[in-house]
Amino acid sequence: MSAGDQIINVRIPKNVSWATQVGAWISDNLKQLFDIVVSSIVLLFFVPFFLIIAIVIKRSSPGPVLYRGIRVGQYGKPFFIIKFRTMEENLHSYKGPRVTAHDDERITSIGHWLRDTKLNEFPQFWNVLMGDLSLVGLRPENPEFVNTWPKSISDEILSVRPGITSPASVQYRDEEKLLSNGNVEEMYLMGLSPDKLRLDPLYVRYRSFLLDLDTLLWTTLMFFPKASEYKPAEELLFVGFFSRIITRYLNWFTIDFLTTIIAFGITGLLFRAQAPRNIGVFQSILITFLYAVLFSGIGVVFGTNRIRWAKTNPTDYFDLIPSWIFVTTIAFLANLFFGYLPNDLILVGSVFSLFGFIITRSRTLIITHFLERLLLFHMKNQLMREHVLIIGLGASAQHTASLFEHLTNSKLFHIIGFVDNDLTKQGIRFFGSNVIGKWEDIPDLVSRHDMGW
Repeated sequence: MSAGDQIINVRIPKNVSWATQVGAWISDNLKQLFDIVVSSIVLLFFVPFFLIIAIVIKRSSPGPVLYRGIRVGQYGKPFFIIKFRTMEENLHSYKGPRVTAHDDERITSIGHWLRDTKLNEFPQFWNVLMGDLSLVGLRPENPEFVNTWPKSISDEILSVRPGITSPASVQYRDEEKLLSNGNVEEMYLMGLSPDKLRLDPLYVRYRSFLLDLDTLLWTTLMFFPKASEYKPAEELLFVGFFSRIITRYLNWFTIDFLTTIIAFGITGLLFRAQAPRNIGVFQSILITFLYAVLFSGIGVVFGTNRIRWAKTNPTDYFDLIPSWIFVTTIAFLANLFFGYLPNDLILVGSVFSLFGFIITRSRTLIITHFLERLLLFHMKNQLMREHVLIIGLGASAQHTASLFEHLTNSKLFHIIGFVDNDLTKQGIRFFGSNVIGKWEDIPDLVSRHDMGW
């Protein structure tokens, strides 16, 4: 059977805007370039090791070194996936089930080790180099399994290039151990496949270069015995280490660094106009860099990095003040003992920086909400207020939150938080309150916060 014998028709999206097409083209080509570079390095680096594995496979049992199996690729185009052979080369192996359990009698002795260590998957880097696979994508399936998928799910999953690893692969890295020899195909289709079909569309919707890096990190950890025992929460699969570092830390550090440079630059010009003083470019950049590092670092401690400033309650801006006071105090004391700048320059520059931090985060009216914050601060008997849980994060949620936070209503109601199924928003603050769970968590949240029905 050739790879062209089976073609699954997949609807390719039409009527996409020109800007979206250009953005997708750039993203896809950058990802493909990354795939080519990494797969080339891996293949070159592991060639000697591959030769050793090939010799061991050849000596352990008769048959070819490599296994070629047909899989469904992007837009339903079939291709042959390449792996190290782990089964006996006989008619029974080919007529057996298309899903392999850990105790499958067809697996050779060396095949068990290759499967447990995932080394049998390494030849797939050649598929990546040829463009059939990506490093990160959705694991390609057998055409007969794909034919069992609903059309809408099939179109979505097959719209992207499959990959060596995926979030679902990380979640089910011990898939073979979850299956037992017997009616293994039915166990796979009825037990594991439905949940994988739930996770795979999530990758399509949330896919990004940062998500790919997160998935590669989780996949790498699978090779370490102790780390491989850890099963990450679903939201960590899609919003992992790199996504959090870039979106919650590095982005705001860069903005705060530039803001600090401008603030202290303006302050330096004002002081220079009164009394010329040559601070030096290097010293100025170093001072602003350290100030920005401290501010961003303390912001992490106080949780300001987890606030989604595009959809925030104005009272959230007061959470910047503790970080600013702490950093300004450190800068003032450090300059007092080790520096040579005027102390008032440090103080004025810090004040300008604070205004800059606020301006870069919002253009709302601060004074009004400051008065509201002071009044709410004096409301000690919070337990007497009715607890409220808001479902969703749309315009209605924003309007509802603003109504409950109004001075009059805030005496009667207290917002516990929001629930939303978007994984990227878990733990993020919107409109003054945190997203504390998904819709399925509502009964537990109601019970935990004594809300009643």
